[in-house]
Amino acid sequence: MKKLTIIFIIAGFVLGLNITAQSQILDSPPSDGLFPDAGMIDKEPIPYPPIRKADVMWSKRIWRTIDFRQKMNQSFYYPIEAHNNWRSFMQVIIDALKEGSITAYDISSTDEFLVPLTFQEVITRQTETFHKVLTRSYPPYEEYDTTIVSEFNPAKVMRIRIKEDWFFDKQRSQMMVRIIGLCPILMKDRDGEEIPTPLFWINYPESRPILAKAQMFNRNNNAEKRTYDEVFIKRSFNSYIYKEENVYDRRITEYATGIDALLESKRVKNQLFNFEHDLWEF
Repeated sequence: MKKLTIIFIIAGFVLGLNITAQSQILDSPPSDGLFPDAGMIDKEPIPYPPIRKADVMWSKRIWRTIDFRQKMNQSFYYPIEAHNNWRSFMQVIIDALKEGSITAYDISSTDEFLVPLTFQEVITRQTETFHKVLTRSYPPYEEYDTTIVSEFNPAKVMRIRIKEDWFFDKQRSQMMVRIIGLCPILMKDRDGEEIPTPLFWINYPESRPILAKAQMFNRNNNAEKRTYDEVFIKRSFNSYIYKEENVYDRRITEYATGIDALLESKRVKNQLFNFEHDLWEF
């Protein structure tokens, strides 16, 4: 009886400590910085200049990859855990999918925006179950069957694919670009080897109102609040081209490998630059 009394007293004491700790959380904490920051960026997407179909005298579709492991692109990946109003690019997309403010599109057969996916469908597709035979680490070192469940981890998204259209506007005499879609790439571990796995496509114009209000870390000046939309529009990222529009609908890696693939990617990039340059050559 005395033991039960002591147990109840200790449980009540611990519960009281938890309630006290929770009651100490302030509704209006002091400013954690030079001035109060609500963490909200009330920005609208940067408006596109109007274009007419009759003014587009040349266009080409390009697909490129942004690798978060490159130093210039690390602001897309970090922070892994959201804090101080900073969220990674993938966390912004996941939160928007939960809210229903962004639509994910199936990537199984094409990169067109044809088959919409719900947030639950996206998560379910990335949940995998593996059956493996392991060996115990103690005698008699017998084998046993085990089931491993691999759940979706946003931190494993290390790349983004971009689908964009380059075109020359004869009214402005200028080469311009419009991003059409974004595709997160999950790096799956298969026996120690990373396998890039496309998740879904999102329509970039549809996602711009969300990206325009999401802060992105500015490594050069923290006082300047940048958004993901501004980074995409201003082309403040490093990337490489993995496909250009062609009659065979094939990627660069399908007809070139190694250094030849890198040189081919650079050739396509230079071709876009030289096209506008050559128009003004006398």
